[in-house]
Amino acid sequence: MKKLYEKNELNFALIWIGVYVVFFSVADSVSASIGIEKLVTTPLCILMTAILYLWIAKNGLKMKYGLCKPEGEMKNYLFYIPLILIASTNIWFGFKMNFSMVEIFLGIVSMLCVGFLEEVIFRGFLFKALCKDNVKRAVIISSVTFGIGHIVNLLNGREAPETLMQICYAVAIGFLFTIIFHKGKSLWPCIITHSVVNSLSIVANADARTFGINIFISAFLCVVSFAYAIYIINRSDNSNNKKETLI
Repeated sequence: MKKLYEKNELNFALIWIGVYVVFFSVADSVSASIGIEKLVTTPLCILMTAILYLWIAKNGLKMKYGLCKPEGEMKNYLFYIPLILIASTNIWFGFKMNFSMVEIFLGIVSMLCVGFLEEVIFRGFLFKALCKDNVKRAVIISSVTFGIGHIVNLLNGREAPETLMQICYAVAIGFLFTIIFHKGKSLWPCIITHSVVNSLSIVANADARTFGINIFISAFLCVVSFAYAIYIINRSDNSNNKKETLI
């Protein structure tokens, strides 16, 4: 892994994206064929999470990929309250036991790992590799790639309109998370929010959500994500201008 990483960071990121998407989809399919959701996916997610974290730590890359404390005070980021709003959307209409207790446990564990994996791969590896050439382009590519990556849900039985909405708000949330990482230097707020969103989806009462409600929630996620990202950008730019004035 280290030789590939040192040779070309972008190729390293793209390979990890490919491995993650393929392995996760195959594991989900195998789990479904066995009859227990996430039975194969969860151990695979745990293994991939451990490999990535230990590799990053071993090579002294925790600061580079945001596995550290955020810079600045929480109030500069509105105490992350918009992230709490985003994370809460899956339980606005209550909870429901959609699976057996074993499947719920496996699902939550796998989703916690997915939050870590996707943030490190898309916001860490891909974004940082692209940043070397152009930061703005890196933000856009990282966000759009993250959103489009959800098209794989079509292979897992999701309907096209639902998947399209997910892609749209995933691009918006991906943009926000990239800005948080770029400005705050830490991935942990993104990892935690991503993991909570995914985990709560396991016990969400999806039956209470009509197509119209899903459109509203998708629009809400897009608006909050873009508005919060713009706020952080403006806040950061103003702080930098003040520092330059003092100097």
